[in-house]
Amino acid sequence: MKELLYAWLTNRTFLIILFTVNLLGTLYGYYWYEYQLMNTEPIFLLFVPDSPTASLFFTVVIGFFLLGKRCKIMEALALVTLFKYGIWAVVMNILTGQVTGTISLQAWMLIFSHGAMALQGILYAPFYRFSWWHLALAAIWTLHNDVIDYVFGQYPVYSSLDQFVMEIGYFTFWLSIASIGLAYWLVIYKKSAKRNLMNYSS
Repeated sequence: MKELLYAWLTNRTFLIILFTVNLLGTLYGYYWYEYQLMNTEPIFLLFVPDSPTASLFFTVVIGFFLLGKRCKIMEALALVTLFKYGIWAVVMNILTGQVTGTISLQAWMLIFSHGAMALQGILYAPFYRFSWWHLALAAIWTLHNDVIDYVFGQYPVYSSLDQFVMEIGYFTFWLSIASIGLAYWLVIYKKSAKRNLMNYSS
């Protein structure tokens, strides 16, 4: 079963489709942030569109795969941020539904698309080869982004959740820690354990 899944995930036609879908999703994501970006100071522009940037990292990773190459720092950034912002958006849209009493069609679209982001981040983890220092750089980026969002007030706008900003910031920080830990476990720890087992067996 695992071999079949891996064969499917590495199929060139599927990778081209995945690259195209993520590229289009990234472009739409930046467009979705248009109003907030227009009202953002230039120094913060890079850190506002969190989810589109996460899917951009993954698009770059798939692009390198298609070229028969890899970019390890992008792999680390993709895994951490895809999972983090995928889960974050799902939780925020469900929470918005609880506050407003309804989940709109757009919210369902965001829940589905961001859930898919988190899932594809996990599914492609077995193919990544980044090391601890790549993950350290990704961790710095991710935690720095949290500071920009919740210290300097550049977090994604969910108007119905304004009264929960402090709680959301706390949740986001620990989600970042969990995402970094997940990336370490899925790529660095598992591959180290596999090498140790092979060395012990030999």
